[in-house]
Amino acid sequence: MLHYRKSAATLITALLFLFHSPALFSQALQEYQSLQHALFSAGQLVGEQGPQNVTWIEGGERFSYMQQNFSEQSREIRAYNPASGSDELIFRTTDYTFPGTDDPFDFRSFQWSQDFRFLVFQTNFTPIYRYSGNADYYYYSLEESTLDLIASDAFTAELSPDGQQVAYHRDGEMFVFDLNTAEETQLTFDAEENFYNGRFGWVYEEEFGQVQAWKWSHDGNYIAYWQSDERHVQRFVSTDFEGSYPEYTDIPYPKVGEENPYVRIGVIKVESGEKRWMDIDLNDGLIPRIYWTSNPGELAVVKMNRQQNHLDLYFYDAETGRGTHIMEENSSDGWIDVYDFFAGIDDYFFFPEDRDEFFWISDRDGFKHIYRYGYDGELVNQVTSGNWEVTNVHAVNSGQNRIYYESTEVSPLERHLYSIGFDGTSKRQYSDEPGRHSFDMGPDGRFYLDSWSNTDTPTQVELWTTENGGEKLEKLVDNQSVKDYIRRYVYSPRELFSFTATDGQELDGYIIKPIDFDPDVTYPLILMVYGGPSAQGVYNEFDSNPWIQFLAQQGYAIANVNNRGSGGYGRDFEKSVYLRLGKKEAFDFAETARYLGSYDWIDEKRIGIRGHSYGGYMAALTMVLYPSVFKAGIVGAPVTDWRLYDTIYTERYMGLLEDNKENYIETSVIAHASRLQGNLFVAHSSMDENVHIQNTMQMLTAFTNAGKDVDLRIYPPGAHGVAYNQQSYILLHQAYTNFLKRHLRP
Repeated sequence: MLHYRKSAATLITALLFLFHSPALFSQALQEYQSLQHALFSAGQLVGEQGPQNVTWIEGGERFSYMQQNFSEQSREIRAYNPASGSDELIFRTTDYTFPGTDDPFDFRSFQWSQDFRFLVFQTNFTPIYRYSGNADYYYYSLEESTLDLIASDAFTAELSPDGQQVAYHRDGEMFVFDLNTAEETQLTFDAEENFYNGRFGWVYEEEFGQVQAWKWSHDGNYIAYWQSDERHVQRFVSTDFEGSYPEYTDIPYPKVGEENPYVRIGVIKVESGEKRWMDIDLNDGLIPRIYWTSNPGELAVVKMNRQQNHLDLYFYDAETGRGTHIMEENSSDGWIDVYDFFAGIDDYFFFPEDRDEFFWISDRDGFKHIYRYGYDGELVNQVTSGNWEVTNVHAVNSGQNRIYYESTEVSPLERHLYSIGFDGTSKRQYSDEPGRHSFDMGPDGRFYLDSWSNTDTPTQVELWTTENGGEKLEKLVDNQSVKDYIRRYVYSPRELFSFTATDGQELDGYIIKPIDFDPDVTYPLILMVYGGPSAQGVYNEFDSNPWIQFLAQQGYAIANVNNRGSGGYGRDFEKSVYLRLGKKEAFDFAETARYLGSYDWIDEKRIGIRGHSYGGYMAALTMVLYPSVFKAGIVGAPVTDWRLYDTIYTERYMGLLEDNKENYIETSVIAHASRLQGNLFVAHSSMDENVHIQNTMQMLTAFTNAGKDVDLRIYPPGAHGVAYNQQSYILLHQAYTNFLKRHLRP
């Protein structure tokens, strides 16, 4: 996935905040004293975010959450009952040590057994790729208050549905551990280097949004798993240049047009260890998802062609491996989604455990909506409809025949919660405060947490029930401290706007005015962009970015726009970028700059653009396609030629290289390097395993050959985020700020 996750930036600023006590700035002036002061003050704008690591347990009757107990200097797992208001301590780290040692116990994450009697902890995590790594796994019994090691250096682990066994992947193989006998059983035996049972390689993990490449069946009798073979995949080598003779990291990384990993789906009968391969004629296709149906021993497999515009769903018999074709979806003018990273939705298929039917989210009528199917593959009915999009499904309650979902019905700039009958009747709306809402709901849809904000209101967290038409049970977070802060210190809120581009397309944006705004003064403008397919940069939400607020204090106007390709506006808007990534997005960014440049108080000769990852690509491409519009650009970790990026992401949006070579060339920054007029600042890491520094180096060569000078910063140890610690984060943003000051001086 070509993106720089917002959560990563939030984590860094939170870490910066932790390094320096808030008391340090209790007597601060009404403006930030420096950029460093602004970054260290990030927590004062972010505020509290409510319960963390929420997991709904007991069918949605309670939720567990994690909190820091500062008086005990420990972390706690607690369980809250929304109906009674009771709050129970489940686990506290200071009550335990690592078994056999005196070392205080700690953990990275945890999971519950389905009967909620046991916990499995992940500890001692060592990263491998961006989302995955090896860890030790410990098992905790709530009844006996015992903590025991299950597996060391395992890649993924999960309790069986009955809580009696733990399955895990280690060193390319699958294992189970019996909690009653404390015996480990190996289930697969043929792994080699870059040949895995129950683990993905880099491209599947990154671009299909999953780390765990196996699934327990509902009854715990079977484990279905991907076998991934990357031995033939070409490798990419990188280094951080440390030591006299640097060590090199190389990973299998299929670039556009190259061979993908070979995958197949196996099913293990856990009791006997018997294995069966599903009879899938994959050819050059992909298997992005598998699901267990409500029928015992029946596995649903989603198969796609390489360019991901043709999807087939099959049901397989775990005992025989034979399959039945259930349904298919085709798209002639775009790709087919199976999940949405930006909406936080992991799956577009939903298989209730107690019904012989399933639900599927499709944009076949022009907007993403829910469709209901029988197990025979026949469409029962379209559940939702309208000129708006379903952006997430939070609960499917078979007893009530209701689906609880999130949508853009109020506005593409907002998210709200609804429920509807399986037959598409009796729709209800629950959230009504204007803004962007995010929901964490129990599996039965009875209780939920609602975290929301708008341009004028910092994050609010509330506990609600959907019973009796919807009722707020408790305000958990009000963030009064943030409200007080923005009354006492400089702050400039987002102001939403819309305009019509010269080709007739209406676009939504926001602008943040400089502090002490004076309409008789002209200001430079910075367009902050991302722009990738399905992403959305503009919402009716509170701005808590300390660097943006610092820039506003320095006299800059900051803006963003929902360009074509963004999610939330329907298929035609989102998939208009198909096969020509970057072209319409750059046009929309240039149109936004020209529109805002027509304001009397914006200096059209001092407009800059900044982006990271896909946004870095867009900042660079827009600079060369519209050289007279932007005076300066900041480019972080950019793709500069789609032929240098991975297969699954790129071919989804650009099609196959042999079918679309002209557009692959035309949409590269490198092809237009000679057109650069403005000033460009580029930052990258040599250890970026996602967007390789090769992209930046080839772009620099193209600029040099064209006689164009570019500023460059390399942070060798960093990954895709470039910055890798507190100091590098500060220095990077100081370099950005200094560059803007040199070329767009307010």
